[in-house]
Amino acid sequence: MKVLLHPAFKGEVEVVKGVNVEVEGAKVKVKGPLGVLERSFEKHMVKIYTQNGKVFVESYMKNKKGKATVNAVLTHIKNMMDGVLRGFTYKLKIIYSHFPINVKVEGDHVVIENFRGEKRKRLAKVLKGVRVEVKGDEVIITGIDKEKVGQTAANIEMATKSRGYDPRVFQDGIYVYHKG
Repeated sequence: MKVLLHPAFKGEVEVVKGVNVEVEGAKVKVKGPLGVLERSFEKHMVKIYTQNGKVFVESYMKNKKGKATVNAVLTHIKNMMDGVLRGFTYKLKIIYSHFPINVKVEGDHVVIENFRGEKRKRLAKVLKGVRVEVKGDEVIITGIDKEKVGQTAANIEMATKSRGYDPRVFQDGIYVYHKG
């Protein structure tokens, strides 16, 4: 006797024009004009397949976690398609009140000097596939992987976090003001 399982939750997303999506098991590969992104969803325990220009995601968990997993995987795939089609840009503003902060990019690190008059340099890691440039009092981060662009922005913000100071008074730092 063969038991057929029906998915508890099923979701779909339409493949955007100009983007090619390939699914192999739980691995998704998205190709577009800006590049290629690959991601494995094996740990999510979902079934992914393409059919008629759409990507389908199914989960066999019958609780809230199953629905949340399907929606999360669909959002990741949408972000991958957006990334290879348009890319992502985060803009950060350099803010200081007394000591001018010097910011420059050296290799795979952003170097922050003279933060609150400190002698030591602060470093923020730039993830692979992300481009960072400094223009005046702005830091512009671009890339096709939304998670890497966001993590690089967070690394820069955290490098200038004031610990042990009242944040209402000591507002120096580098802060995200635009995500696009």
